[in-house]
Amino acid sequence: MKLQAKVLSGYAASLSLVVLVGLWGVFNLWRLGQASGDILEENYRSIRAADSMIDALERQDSATLILLLGDAAAGRSLFREYQVQFLQWLSRAKDNVTLPGEAEILTELESTYQAYLISVDQLITATEERTEEYKQGVQPTFQSVRDTAVELRDVNQSAMTEASERAANTSQQAIASVAIAGLSAATAGFIISWILSRNLVQPIKAIRGATEQIASGNYDVQLTIASEDELGQLADEINIMSQRLQAFKALNLDKLVAEKQRSEAIIYSLSDGIVVVDDQLHIVAINPVAATIFGTKPKLAQGRHCLEIIEDRTLYDQLQSVAESQTPALPAGPSSQGSDAQSFELTIERGSIEHYQYIATPVTTEDNRRLGVVLLLQNVTNLKQLDQLKSEFVMTASHELRTPLTGMAMSIDLLTETAKTKLSNNEQELLQTAQEDVERLRDLVNDLLDLSKIESGKLEVDKTTVDPRQLVEKAIELLKIQSEDKQIEVSSQTASNLPKVEVDVNKITWVMTNLIANALRYAKETIEVIAKRHGTWISIAVADDGPGIDPAYQTKIFDKFVQVKTEKDVGGSGLGLAICKEIIKAHGGTIWVDSTPGHGSTFTFTLPVTASTPA
Repeated sequence: MKLQAKVLSGYAASLSLVVLVGLWGVFNLWRLGQASGDILEENYRSIRAADSMIDALERQDSATLILLLGDAAAGRSLFREYQVQFLQWLSRAKDNVTLPGEAEILTELESTYQAYLISVDQLITATEERTEEYKQGVQPTFQSVRDTAVELRDVNQSAMTEASERAANTSQQAIASVAIAGLSAATAGFIISWILSRNLVQPIKAIRGATEQIASGNYDVQLTIASEDELGQLADEINIMSQRLQAFKALNLDKLVAEKQRSEAIIYSLSDGIVVVDDQLHIVAINPVAATIFGTKPKLAQGRHCLEIIEDRTLYDQLQSVAESQTPALPAGPSSQGSDAQSFELTIERGSIEHYQYIATPVTTEDNRRLGVVLLLQNVTNLKQLDQLKSEFVMTASHELRTPLTGMAMSIDLLTETAKTKLSNNEQELLQTAQEDVERLRDLVNDLLDLSKIESGKLEVDKTTVDPRQLVEKAIELLKIQSEDKQIEVSSQTASNLPKVEVDVNKITWVMTNLIANALRYAKETIEVIAKRHGTWISIAVADDGPGIDPAYQTKIFDKFVQVKTEKDVGGSGLGLAICKEIIKAHGGTIWVDSTPGHGSTFTFTLPVTASTPA
């Protein structure tokens, strides 16, 4: 039997039991309704007729008393009215005879009523002793008629009581029978459901156990389900699948081992350090170079948590961040998000100081499930040494150039003052050009010396607490003449809730004037300086409506000697933004650029607010 047929047969049996119990309940409710209907239909009319006749009879007796009191016309009229009502109800009672003896009671009631009417007529025609006639003739017959009507009512009420008792018995029988039928149906349904569920669940449990073993890598699974339904067919398919998986495993195990060995050979042969960790930061693989960097051996490090091997907290935090965010940590140059936002260097001291630049790359599946992180460590010690030699050479050369440049400048100034009248126009132009070139060389040398001081850590920062609005106003005021000459509007937009900052006023003012001066070179009509608060930081931005910066330059614009190529040849040493970056970095802030070609540029830097300022 098919699985669907089994389920349907079980439901059909349960449904049949429910239908039988429902039909039995409906039948008993019908019986109960019939009994209740008998009570109302058979006796209610007779009881109502008896009550109405008693009421009409009492009204006739009242009319008789009115007649005795002397109001004959009113008494007769009232008597005749209720006489008609009595006879009408008597007729209805005679039409609704349903009980044994009820007809005899009605016959007696009719005869006694006729006697009552005769006695009332005699009372009306009597001329004397009417009161005595009422007591002797009318009153006894009235009581006789009333007693007969009461007897009629009592007979029907007794019948109603008996019918009610029969209905109660019927109700109790119905409740008992429905309860027994329901209990029997529930028991039968439970037994059927238990048998059906057992026949379904046992194969499913066996199939589940087999699939769990297959999922865990145990392909040697054999199901024995003696059934020809869908579950039996599924068990057969699982058996076939496990056999094929077992064969596939045996076939590919050698290939997997070979691939693993090749991967390990590649990692071990690299001259750079390689560390592979899983999503829980446990070391999966590490080559000898990386093991040497961290002062361990590959076999000792494998399987351990990287925090046990990597002592540098910054590097560990980077690994953890990459593992959680799935964003690679790359030691790229300054970007639009910040010129010095992260440091991706590791310094190791083992007799001599070694510098390593690292790259952390997340490893994910096609459905973005995290597998781990690959850490690449590159030895940049030689590059660091070359950079240091370059800086020392630049500083030495700058110092050596400063004195002759000063002498040249003084000589040109003296020559300009003393021999100006003796020189031709061409000679004066050449002298002016030489003076400008010497001045530009002096500025370059001064910038190089300033940058060398900053890079060597000799930059002196004289911090004072100041309102950022004053810095903005001072920088704009210093370049007011240049902006007016170029007919460029320089405006400011400062938030009202700006807190004070602790900075070197001269150096931050230099940064702002440098940014505004750069903007003046490229802006078309407007420059805006914007200062805002962001929690415990403030940001100051210089935005222009110039041609913008090509994305290729945005990643390196804060490097030394970088100049953006535009249609305007504005010159410059290419050191201004590099010095700005170092000054802002010395204040604990960051600086970056946002620019879209053709839509202007915005240079922004941040500064921390003073510790006493509430957030």
